[in-house]
Amino acid sequence: MVHSFHPYAAASARFRQISSVPFSLRKKKAWWSEIYDPGSETVTRWNHIFFVICIIGLFLDPLFFFLPIIGKEGCMDVDLKISIYVTSIRTMADLFYIFQVLIKFRTAFIKPGSRVFGRGQLVTDPWAIASRYLRKDFSIDLAACLPIPQIVIWFVIPATRNSTAAYTNHTLSLMVLIQYIPRFIQLFPLNRRIAKNTGVVARTAWSGAVYNLVIFTLTAHIVGSSWYVLSVKRQYECWSQKCFDERNGTHSPSCNLKFLDCKLNSPERDAWLKNTKVVSDCDAIKDEGKFTFGMFKEAFNNDVASASFINKYFYCLWWGMRNLCAYGQDIENSTYVSETSFCIAIATIGLVLFSHLMSQMQTFLQSTTARLEEWRVKRRDTEEWMRHRQLPPELQERVRRFVQYQWIATKGVDEKAILNALPLDIRRQIQRHLCLAHVRRVPFFAQMDDQLLDAICERLKSSLNTRDTYIFREGDPVSEMLFIVRGELESATTDGGRTGFFNSITLRAGDFCGEELLTWALVPSSSLNLPLSTRTVKSLTEVEAFALQAEDLKYVASQFKRLHSKKLQHAFRYYSHQWRTWGACYIQVAWRRYKKRKLALDLIKEEEYYYTHVLDQDPDYNNESTSGADDDDDDGGEGPSKTSSLSSAAEQLHIPLGPAILASKFAANTKRGLRKVATRLDHEATSSATMPKKLFKPNEPDFSEDS
Repeated sequence: MVHSFHPYAAASARFRQISSVPFSLRKKKAWWSEIYDPGSETVTRWNHIFFVICIIGLFLDPLFFFLPIIGKEGCMDVDLKISIYVTSIRTMADLFYIFQVLIKFRTAFIKPGSRVFGRGQLVTDPWAIASRYLRKDFSIDLAACLPIPQIVIWFVIPATRNSTAAYTNHTLSLMVLIQYIPRFIQLFPLNRRIAKNTGVVARTAWSGAVYNLVIFTLTAHIVGSSWYVLSVKRQYECWSQKCFDERNGTHSPSCNLKFLDCKLNSPERDAWLKNTKVVSDCDAIKDEGKFTFGMFKEAFNNDVASASFINKYFYCLWWGMRNLCAYGQDIENSTYVSETSFCIAIATIGLVLFSHLMSQMQTFLQSTTARLEEWRVKRRDTEEWMRHRQLPPELQERVRRFVQYQWIATKGVDEKAILNALPLDIRRQIQRHLCLAHVRRVPFFAQMDDQLLDAICERLKSSLNTRDTYIFREGDPVSEMLFIVRGELESATTDGGRTGFFNSITLRAGDFCGEELLTWALVPSSSLNLPLSTRTVKSLTEVEAFALQAEDLKYVASQFKRLHSKKLQHAFRYYSHQWRTWGACYIQVAWRRYKKRKLALDLIKEEEYYYTHVLDQDPDYNNESTSGADDDDDDGGEGPSKTSSLSSAAEQLHIPLGPAILASKFAANTKRGLRKVATRLDHEATSSATMPKKLFKPNEPDFSEDS
C-alpha cells in the first residue's frame, strides 16, 4: 500500500514539537508588555507604594505657598532657593504619577456583569483595557501627573515681561489649586482598590492610627500654608491700596506698583520710600486702624512672613492644628467675605476631622487595648467571685497565676474559634506548622511516617498548666495524652498504694505522659471506660503542651494500622516511663532472687565440703546417709549401724553422741530443701526473663515471696 505525503504534514509536525516545549523554556515577555492581574501581589504592592507617594505629593504642593516672602521694607519677593528644592522634589514625585498611568494601561479588569458568583471574568485584551481606561480615569490621572508648577516657575514666569512677585504668587497659587483637585480625587479610588484587594488600608491598629494622624496633619498643613499665602496677599492688598491713594496726592515721585517688588533697585524707589506713608500705614504691628488685617494680623505680629523657611513652616502647621482642634473659635476675623469664608471652612473641616478621622483614630487606639480591657474585667470578676466564695489564699493565688499565664501565652486570642472558622485544608496546614516540630521531638513519634504524624497533629490541642497543678492522679481515669513542649512535670507512683514503694521521675520537653491511653486505644474491643492512671503527674513549672484526647487517639488507632506494629509497640515500651518503672521493679526482684539463690548455693557448697571432709570419712555413715537420703522417711533413716558410725565419729571428734545425731538430721533436711529451692528459682528466673509481647501491664512482681 502506498502512502501519499501531504505538503502540510511536516509543518504541522514541527508546530506540534514547538508547542510541546515547556513554557519555562519559551521566551518570556518583557515586563512593560505584560498584562497584570489587579488582584496580584505585584499590583497590590505597587498600589501601597503609590498611595504613600500620593500622600507625599499632597504634602509637597502646599509648599509652593511658602515661596512669596516679605523681603526689604515695603516690598515682596520670591524665595528662589526654596523654589529649587520644592520643584526638584516635585519632579521626582511626578515620575511616579507618570508610571502609574503606564501601569494602568497594562492592568486587566473584571468584565462588568460577569461577577455572578466569585471573582468574575478577567479581561486581558490590551485594546479593551486602554479603551476603558481612556473613558474613565485617564483625564484625572493625566491632570495629576502634569508638572504645572515646574512649568510656571521655570518657563512661564521668566518669559513674562515685567513679571513681579505678586504676579508670580497669584499665578503659582492658582496653578497649584487647580492641580491639587485631581490629585486629591485620585486618592479615593486608590484607597478603594487597596481595601478591595487586602480588606483594609491599615493592617494593624497602630498603622491605622498613624494613617489618620497623617491625614489630620496634612489637613493642618494645607490650612496653615493657605493662611500664610493669604496673609502675604493681605499685606500686598494694603500696600496696593495705599499706593493707589498716593497717586492722587502730591507726593513726588508718585507711587508705582513696581516699587512693591524687591527686584527693583532704583533711585526713584529709594526716594519714594523716604517720603511715602505706605509702609507706616500698612504696619500690622502698630495697628493704627488704618487697615484691617483681621485673622492675618498674627502673621505680622510674630514676623512669620520674614522668618526662615523651617520656622515659618512649623509655625503655620501649628496654627492650622490649633484652629482645627478649636473649630476656629480663637480666630479674630474681619468682615471681609473671603476671610469669613475661610474661617467657616476651617470650622467645618475641623468638625469633620474630629467626628470622623479622630473618632477612627480613637477606635484604632482603643482596639489595641480592647482585649487587654476585657482581660482586666475578667480578672476583676474572678477576684470578686473568689472573695464571694471565700476561697483559701493559696487557691486564690493559683487561680491568679493561671489567668496571668493564659494571658501571656495567648494574649486573649481565642485560637479555637479562629481555627474553626478556616477551611479544613488550611486548618490542617496550620496544625502541621504549629505541632509537627514539637511532635517530632518526642522520640516515640519520631519513628512514625508523615501520614500518621499529620493525623495526630490535626487533632492536637494546646494545653496550659501553671505550677503545682495536678494533671493526672493515680487511680483516676486518663482522658488525654500530653506531649510536653515547654516546662517540667513530676511523675510519681506508689504502684497502687504498695507499702514502702515510691518511684518519681521528672518529665521535660519531648517527653509524654498518659501512655495508658495508648494501650486502651490499641485494643479493638476496648470498653467505653477509660483506663486508670498508674502515676500522679504534677507540674513543677509553667507547662505548655499539646493534648491528644481519648476519642481522637482511638480514631487514629483505628484508621492507621501502622500504630499496631511491633516496632512501635517496642518503642513505646522503651520510651514509656511507666514501663521503665515496671522494668526496674522486675530487675530488682530478679536481683534479690539471684542473691538468695547464690547464698543458698554457697551454703550447699559449705555443707558438701563439711560432709566430704568430716562425715564422709566414715564409710558406714556414707552408706547410711545415702540410703537415708534416698528414703523419704520421717525418722531420717536412723538405725543401729548409723548410730554406731555416728558414735565412732563423735569419739574421734570428741563430741557427745546426742548433738551429733541432731546435727546429722538437720544437715540432711537442709540439703534436700536447698536443692528444691534452687530448682524452683531457676525455673522462675527463666520464665521472668521473657518480656511480654503486648502493651498491657505485666504481672506484679512479689517482693515478699522469698523473704
